[in-house]
Amino acid sequence: MTKDIEHRLKNKDINPTAMRLLVLDFLTKQVAAISLNDLEKGMGPSDRITLYRTLKTFEEKGLVHSIEDGTGATKYALCEDNCDGDHHHDLHVHFYCNTCKETFCLPNTKIPEISLPKRFQSEEMNLIIKGICDQCHPG
Repeated sequence: MTKDIEHRLKNKDINPTAMRLLVLDFLTKQVAAISLNDLEKGMGPSDRITLYRTLKTFEEKGLVHSIEDGTGATKYALCEDNCDGDHHHDLHVHFYCNTCKETFCLPNTKIPEISLPKRFQSEEMNLIIKGICDQCHPG
């Protein structure tokens, strides 16, 4: 485990416990967003509640963001560096592959600004595109 992992936690004012270091190290090696179940399987024998609390702490501090991709399981992925606990600045599109069932962040494809009617106030925004990813696409 590198000092970089510990440094990333400290930069977000997260106490670098052994479990948090392991979870962040695991997350940095993922190419797609993962669910709590995926994390639990990947981490081997560990306490599900501790893993969940770790993900929620990471989300509250702006280290990860959650994605509701329509599968019924919340997925988590690392945030851009400029996110913080008060505001996630990475409002980007997510892509769900109907073949491999993976959810990918598309950080270069931003969600366009949406004009809401008077007295409507947004609290959360999520845009999912569903299709076939580059790894599953035939030819």
